[in-house]
Amino acid sequence: MLNHYVEPESQIPDKKLIHLKQALIAVVRMDIEESPPGSAREYQVRVRSLIESSYDKVADEYPLTETAQLRLFNEVEDEITGFGPIQPLLADPDISEIMIYGPEQVYVEKNGKLEDTDVKFENSDHVMRIITRILAPLGRRVDQENMMADARLPDGSRVNIAIPPVSVDGPSITIRKFLESKLTIQQIIKLGTMTAHMAEFLQACVASRLNILITGNTSSGKTTLLNILAASIPDDERIITIEDAAELKLNQKYVVRMETRMPNIDGVGGVVTRDLVRNALRMRPDRIVVGEVRSGEALDMLQAMNTGHDGSLTTLHSNSPRDAISRLETMSMMAGLEMPLMAIRTQIAAAIDLIVHMERLTDGTRKITHITEVPRMEGDIVTLSDIFKFDQTGVSSKGKVLGEMEATGLRPLFTTRLEAAGYKLSGEIFGV
Repeated sequence: MLNHYVEPESQIPDKKLIHLKQALIAVVRMDIEESPPGSAREYQVRVRSLIESSYDKVADEYPLTETAQLRLFNEVEDEITGFGPIQPLLADPDISEIMIYGPEQVYVEKNGKLEDTDVKFENSDHVMRIITRILAPLGRRVDQENMMADARLPDGSRVNIAIPPVSVDGPSITIRKFLESKLTIQQIIKLGTMTAHMAEFLQACVASRLNILITGNTSSGKTTLLNILAASIPDDERIITIEDAAELKLNQKYVVRMETRMPNIDGVGGVVTRDLVRNALRMRPDRIVVGEVRSGEALDMLQAMNTGHDGSLTTLHSNSPRDAISRLETMSMMAGLEMPLMAIRTQIAAAIDLIVHMERLTDGTRKITHITEVPRMEGDIVTLSDIFKFDQTGVSSKGKVLGEMEATGLRPLFTTRLEAAGYKLSGEIFGV
């Protein structure tokens, strides 16, 4: 609210300040609509100029200190050109997630920990206006028939939205910010997410066209790792990416990005991940990268991996590599083909070469805790073999998780495939 921006000596009632802010917004928007500027930079300069000139006309009625004026101008500008009260949070590089629940609860994640903010919206309608601004450019919406939506901001940040009555106490917005400078594999080694040996091994696996499943819990860094590993795909391969909200940013030349779509107001025109996976098979892909499998598209993905589309990458939520296998079984059954469980397990064992499991630890750090091979079936069980594993030894007095990521001493059975692709990894990498 505006009283956050006004110093005590201004002596202007809150309601009058709210009226001033709304009046400035209305005037500036009207002028902009009548004579829209050209470039984005021109638009921003023009908006700022209009705000200042509009305030000058009423400055006698609304006397504000210089600092209070600056803060008011910034808030009005954020409301017109950005995403209202949360725009400063989006610009803060130390904030990784922004969570909004109703007009008065806005908190953020910094360094893996939740923190309260003093940011507030005027009311629930104000939150809904920001939701509309987020969804409108993507052709998406929320209403009483569609009360939840996934979206993205122009910078690639992921957004989840829920509105009442699904979100009981007011509209909910969860924003997982996308890093402006994409992390490299060397940077996450320095962060302690993986070791140099693990990085060398994973890069060889991607380049050798192994099918890799990245698993982990919420906010463990699965999509970030997917982006990093996909960067190892050779530039001369055609890559099809499939996502609910397009987040992946690949620099290769031959990339086709595809995104799901919600049905229109008449309930038609919806496109789900499964539709896109099927369509991708007709697009001459060298690689298929699926942002996340959640349902019956898991079976289509497995079948693609088993029919010549090696080197595919995808993510899914799970608590461990073993749990990932169980979830794949369950999601494949959701495809509705009534396949026997043994047939599904056989497809999983034949399709998936490697599971990379990530965890967000109690101290907020993110680490690869397992790199696990899926070598074969033994009886009716899909066997798993850990190649690398994080061994937690304790927690320091300051709450930092202690432990080491080590090779288990096992060489993967697909070592011959790596060597055939030109990657002869030393025994030191595997701890032998």
